[in-house]
Amino acid sequence: MTSKVTYLGNLRANNKHIKSGDEFITDAPIDNNGKGEAFSPTDTVANGLATCMITVMGIKARNMGVDMIGTTAEVTKTMASGPRRISRIDIVLDFPFETDDNTRKILEKTANTCPVIYSLHPDIEKNITFNWK
Repeated sequence: MTSKVTYLGNLRANNKHIKSGDEFITDAPIDNNGKGEAFSPTDTVANGLATCMITVMGIKARNMGVDMIGTTAEVTKTMASGPRRISRIDIVLDFPFETDDNTRKILEKTANTCPVIYSLHPDIEKNITFNWK
């Protein structure tokens, strides 16, 4: 088992990672009857794409002797209706270090081939911006 989700009431759930014991709360968004006081389930999907990209780039960068500490990703999720779903994910990656064009190309390709990007429905528009120092 990977995780356990427990419904807490009031459109809120506790999410527990079994191996680490780490937990976080999800809440229904304001535009879908919730309080919007925590990540919504669809927020976690969009955020999962960004964290997957940064993680696989971090693995590749480490193997190349590149330090990615301080790299950030700003995530914007857009919803559609009929049926309600994620229609677009915008991610802006900011790299606080200088590197050569070849390293940039390798890291960008690595990000764009992460497992989550392949797991998302092809109808979800994915706009990824790489801002290099």
